[in-house]
Amino acid sequence: MKAALLTLIFLLELALLAAAGWWGLTLDAGWPVRLLAGLGAPLAIAVVWGLFCSPRATVALPAPAKLGVQAACFVTGGVLLALAGRPVPGAVLVALWALDKTLLTLSGEKI
Repeated sequence: MKAALLTLIFLLELALLAAAGWWGLTLDAGWPVRLLAGLGAPLAIAVVWGLFCSPRATVALPAPAKLGVQAACFVTGGVLLALAGRPVPGAVLVALWALDKTLLTLSGEKI
């Protein structure tokens, strides 16, 4: 069960990056702005995730703070999907992350 939950959380992290890219590419702006946002938003989220949330994070945070940064990243992804005209997938992304994270925490997995 834990392996399936860990696989799901990894897939959700990839979906988070895809959501940020989708938002950028659907902006009502010229293609250079869309391209910059479509590449820059996922990059910014990936940098934050790598610094604070990854298993080998550069900055070690206490568990509650790490969970807060993870939640902020996923809520940002959900909001970006909503702004791109896809509010239901945005809400599903956040809800699935919250459910999966809860089940992982209850199973004893570190935050």
